[in-house]
Amino acid sequence: MTVSYSLEVANVRFGGFSKLLFRWKGSIYKLLYKELLVFCGVYLFFSIVYRFILTSRQQDQFECIALYCDQFTNSNFIPVTFVLGFYVTLAFNRWWGQYTSFPLPDNLMMVVSGNVHGADERGRLLRRTLMRYANLSSVLILRSISTRVRKRFPTLEHVVEAGFMTAPELKKFESLESDFNKYWIPLTWFSNLASRARKEGRVKDDIALRLLMDELNNYRGKCSLLFHYDWISIPLVYTQVVTIAVYSFFGFCLIGRQFLNPDKGYKDHKIDLYVPVFTLLQYFFYAGWLKVGELIINPFGEDDDDFETNNLIDRNIQVSMLAVDDMYQNLAPVEKDKWEERLFSIPYTLSTAADALTPVFKGSTFDMRMSAEDLELHQPGVAPVKSQYLTLKGSLGDGVDGLLQKGKRLLQSRSLPSLVDIPS
Repeated sequence: MTVSYSLEVANVRFGGFSKLLFRWKGSIYKLLYKELLVFCGVYLFFSIVYRFILTSRQQDQFECIALYCDQFTNSNFIPVTFVLGFYVTLAFNRWWGQYTSFPLPDNLMMVVSGNVHGADERGRLLRRTLMRYANLSSVLILRSISTRVRKRFPTLEHVVEAGFMTAPELKKFESLESDFNKYWIPLTWFSNLASRARKEGRVKDDIALRLLMDELNNYRGKCSLLFHYDWISIPLVYTQVVTIAVYSFFGFCLIGRQFLNPDKGYKDHKIDLYVPVFTLLQYFFYAGWLKVGELIINPFGEDDDDFETNNLIDRNIQVSMLAVDDMYQNLAPVEKDKWEERLFSIPYTLSTAADALTPVFKGSTFDMRMSAEDLELHQPGVAPVKSQYLTLKGSLGDGVDGLLQKGKRLLQSRSLPSLVDIPS
């Protein structure tokens, strides 16, 4: 079952992600603990051999090998980060693309319910059969790509027993010889049955039939896309490159990250410890990254976070039959709604009453301040209006006028020293 934790991280708070670190199901600890134990065991084996079994001369040789291996673990000789990052990004995009390609019958069932008419038994049978064919096609394609669905329906007889197919349909299905996957046959039955419904007048016009065919093709396209996702994988050579890069890097770490005798004065070996803490953290991060790519490269398996294909099958067939059968022309009485006034307010609960006081966002420039110059209208082609100034009256106006007259005389006489005569 898919591990969901959306509710626990709905609000950001102190230590919000800390609760998620102690989960086991769907965690990186569950995926990685076996490899981590093997890595620790091999590292411990080399450490014991180096410290207690080898002679002094053999220890010197081991130390030379360890220093040589350490050169490749402390440099960019093996670009583990680049290789892993690109690979996981590619796998994640593929994972999300497979989820969005899952065939959901919602659009198709709405079109069938609205365009295949008839409240009698014949109309009901046509609508139910059309949606059964659509769901049968998705079951057939999921049997081909999902281990969970394959275990649920190991043979076509199990599909018949589940009600997705009848015994005569099974005989006709098996009588059609093809070397390829035959998931598309029920969709062909769908199109033929829709054409028959058009001849019977159950589908009113060709526009409605065209709408049925368009939605059917969209549904068929998603089934086909799932098949091709399963057929065309990420190139094997790249998966091998990533796996070899990670495991070879930590293979060198098993020897290169050993703590050597500090008395011999080797560079960066001044402390003798038994537990390589930072090497274990590095292994946890890089190997965990590789496990993420391994997990999401095929989400149709039986891992904790793989797609719940069986639940989706149950959901699809249930809502399909509800929409085209139980809900067909099953409407509540059309009455006046609760709010007859033009402007009405929707009540809040006490815990959400504060939301009613929050100002409504109307746009980032709605409350921007404007100057008088921004508000003045300008019409192109019209001569600008000559500016007019009000005369200053009183003692202030007389002083300014006198200052202007004196400046005018100064400019006419071109006598700069007389500027000192201007009163402050």
